[in-house]
Amino acid sequence: MPAQDPAVKKKPSGGVGKSLQRAFMKGQVSLYRLTNGKVGGGEHLLILTTTGRKSGVKRDTPLFFFRDEGHHIIIASAGGAEKHPTWWLNLKSNPQATIQVGANVIPVTAQEAEGTERERLWSIIADNYKQFVGYQKRTTRTIPVIVLTPNA
Repeated sequence: MPAQDPAVKKKPSGGVGKSLQRAFMKGQVSLYRLTNGKVGGGEHLLILTTTGRKSGVKRDTPLFFFRDEGHHIIIASAGGAEKHPTWWLNLKSNPQATIQVGANVIPVTAQEAEGTERERLWSIIADNYKQFVGYQKRTTRTIPVIVLTPNA
């Protein structure tokens, strides 16, 4: 069998890491739902349920949030990755979603904050949730700030 050329590098598959991440998230979502947010959550964690833009399948994602003027604010940081998180791409395609906050399941409409509203919300984030400022420094994309408005 010929020796592998050391100049040729294998691409990391990411398969195992991605599978572990999905398993952890499913476990966290299940625990959160089972206990109405008492375990696996905290006061700043919600479960966002979006509809897959390609598959049409419902997708659950545990996310950090904060409240602002009757809205739930989420941040599409993906830890500072260069690509937007999949849940944000799903919301852009279909802004109708549900969130679970504790025992409450709330239908919402998502909208990206822009202009002065984004600046105001980002200043709240910068003052109170500094890790997101670090994430913004890691990426060239502008991290979306999303306003979730409860449906009437």
